[in-house]
Amino acid sequence: MHIVLFCATNRGLEFLLKLRACCPDDELTVVSFREETWEPPFLDRIRCAATEAGATFIERRNGSSQTSELWTRPVDLAFMVSWRYLIPMHLLDRAKLGAVVVHDSLLPAYRGFSPTVWAMVNGEPECGATMIHATAEVDAGDIIDQVRIAIAPDDVIATVMDRVTAGYLTMLERNIDLLKSGRAPRMRQDPKLATFTCKRTPGDNLIQWHHPLTRVHNLIRAVGRPYTGAFTFHNGAKLTVWKARIDASARTFVGAIPGRVVEIRPGHGVVVLTGDGSLLVETVQPEGGPEVCAADLITSVSTQLG
Repeated sequence: MHIVLFCATNRGLEFLLKLRACCPDDELTVVSFREETWEPPFLDRIRCAATEAGATFIERRNGSSQTSELWTRPVDLAFMVSWRYLIPMHLLDRAKLGAVVVHDSLLPAYRGFSPTVWAMVNGEPECGATMIHATAEVDAGDIIDQVRIAIAPDDVIATVMDRVTAGYLTMLERNIDLLKSGRAPRMRQDPKLATFTCKRTPGDNLIQWHHPLTRVHNLIRAVGRPYTGAFTFHNGAKLTVWKARIDASARTFVGAIPGRVVEIRPGHGVVVLTGDGSLLVETVQPEGGPEVCAADLITSVSTQLG
C-alpha cells in the first residue's frame, strides 16, 4: 500500500513517526515545506525522519502542479497534518481509499487557521482534535473521529499543543486499520454549527492593554513558545511578555490608565493595569536582549507600556 503524508510543524513530525510505527511495511511518501522565518524550524527534522523511516521525501509548498511526479503514481491513502495549502480535490480523489485531514478543533467549531491559539485567546475551557474525510470545502468533511482536550485557566500553549498532538496520534492508532480497509466512519458535520478563524500573523500578538484582564492574560499564554510571544512597547522598543498571571491580591484601581505600571515587586515582576484589572507581568525579553524578570527591567511606577 502507498500512503502519502502532507505535513508540517512538530505535530507533523510526530504523526509521521506514529504512522510509520503503525504501517511499517507500507510504502510511504512524505511532503513538507520550509517554515516561515518566525516559526520554529521543522522541515529539516521532517526530512531526516522521513529518510530514516525509509520514506520518499518531497519538499514543496503545495500539493498540485509542483508535485505532479507524486500524482502520476498510484496512491492508496493520503493524510494532511498541519498542512496549509489547498490540494485540489481532483488530485485527492486519486487516493483509492480516500484522503484524510486532521484538524485541531472540535469541528464544526473553529474551522480555519490556528484553532488552538484562537480557542485559548477566546478563553475556551476546551479544544480538541478531529479527523475528517477531505472535501473541497476546508474543514467541512465527514468526521471519522474526535478527541476532546481540556484547557485549564493557567495552561500555556505548549502544554495544550502537546495534548492535542497526543489526540492526533490516538486517533491515527485507533483508525488506521479502518482507513486501510475502506471502513472508516462518516459522521456528517452540521454546517449551522460551523465557526471560523482567520490566519494569525506575529503582529496580531500585540498586547492591547485596554482589553479586559482575562483577554490580555489569555493572549500571553496562547502565543508563547513555541510561537513568537505576546509583545508590547517599553520606551519605544519592543518588549516580549513570556509569562504573566492574574493576581487576586492586586489592588483595585478606580483611577486607571491601561498599560500603566502601578507596582514593582522585586524578584517577581511588575503589576500592569488592563481595561478592568491588574496583571502581574513576570518574565519579559527586550528585543535583542535576554529574558529577565520584569522587575529587573522596569523600575518605575510611572512607566507606560504599549
